[in-house]
Amino acid sequence: MSDPWEAQREVLGAFIREQRKRANLSLRQLAELTSLSNPYLSQVERGLHQPSVRVLKAISGALNVSAETLLAQAGLIDAIAADATGATGTEAPNVPGTEDAIRADARLGDEQKAALIAVYRSMLGAAPPVTTETD
Repeated sequence: MSDPWEAQREVLGAFIREQRKRANLSLRQLAELTSLSNPYLSQVERGLHQPSVRVLKAISGALNVSAETLLAQAGLIDAIAADATGATGTEAPNVPGTEDAIRADARLGDEQKAALIAVYRSMLGAAPPVTTETD
């Protein structure tokens, strides 16, 4: 998988699918709630299409999930935050071992792994900065 956005789309799709199933909604029901088509939502859940912010807001409302959570799953909040602060990404340590451990855990299904990785990434984006100064 050479395109990093492809992986992000798959994580987002798996997260949306998991949230839809937890809400006991069929794809058709979600389509009705969001005014989106079944085929389009299916493509989003399979990671074949990158939804717009408007679509993410509609899905978040239907699934009772915050729009910020879906934006983080889509990888948009990190990009927006980095642009706003001028961050290059080198300030925070990169810990790929956590994601690798999740992927390697045979007790988890693919959708569970994708959802955990998505939540982990969103938590990293939401974590307050660590300071070493004392008052």
